[in-house]
Amino acid sequence: MTKKIPIAVQTWPVREDFLQDMPGTLKAIAGMGYDGVELCYYWPEVWDNAEGIRKMCDDVGLQILGAHVGWEHMSGDSLKQVIEFSHVVGMKYPIVPGLSDEIRSSRAALLSVSEVLGKLAETLKPEGLYTGYHNHRWEFAPLEGESPFDTIFGNTGPDVIMQLDIGHAFRAGVDPMLYLNRYPGRAKTVHLRGYSPTDEHALIGEGTVAWEEIFAACEGSGGTEWYIVEQEVGLYSPLECAKRCLRSLREMGK
Repeated sequence: MTKKIPIAVQTWPVREDFLQDMPGTLKAIAGMGYDGVELCYYWPEVWDNAEGIRKMCDDVGLQILGAHVGWEHMSGDSLKQVIEFSHVVGMKYPIVPGLSDEIRSSRAALLSVSEVLGKLAETLKPEGLYTGYHNHRWEFAPLEGESPFDTIFGNTGPDVIMQLDIGHAFRAGVDPMLYLNRYPGRAKTVHLRGYSPTDEHALIGEGTVAWEEIFAACEGSGGTEWYIVEQEVGLYSPLECAKRCLRSLREMGK
């Protein structure tokens, strides 16, 4: 029997609701049937309120699986604070959500990022934590003979998480299956969003994504432990989009 993968929601799309009313938004997310949330650590309202957020999530039965943590927070005293925050909220995955334009424009800079990510993985593993990288679209455009995505993950070890964003990959014109197969066991957390070449508002279940194939790869060679819904574009409010996406995933048996 296939292991059931828990489903979380990223707080970025629902940020206006979340930052105005954290308890109410978390209660709404839990009420939809989500299992957890992925935070945006770089919001002061989050990093200054670890114990409060942990209690709010505990009160409604949500697990904090991880957070997007800015690259600038992943060194020195800031990294120590990230580690402490992670332990307080009970999360496992502090993931880097993007890089500056300066880094993005240079393969040499990306190789340096890969080296740092490898060292971070070594530092965090004894703490029970795992870092990684979350892609957007630019990582798939060739840069000096190689895609930045391959520069990052081809030069890091298996402890650096490949947080593959399925929708962003399709929007970049690549099949995410290629990377799920190329880097087995590294898709511990995967971002889900709808995609259609003719409808930018497509939610999960409404577009052209072969979800059954994606899920089979994630739950097989991908080693996925969490699915994370991050639906930023839709014809409905962010919370309604999150609700509809989860409903579609449940209809798919997730």
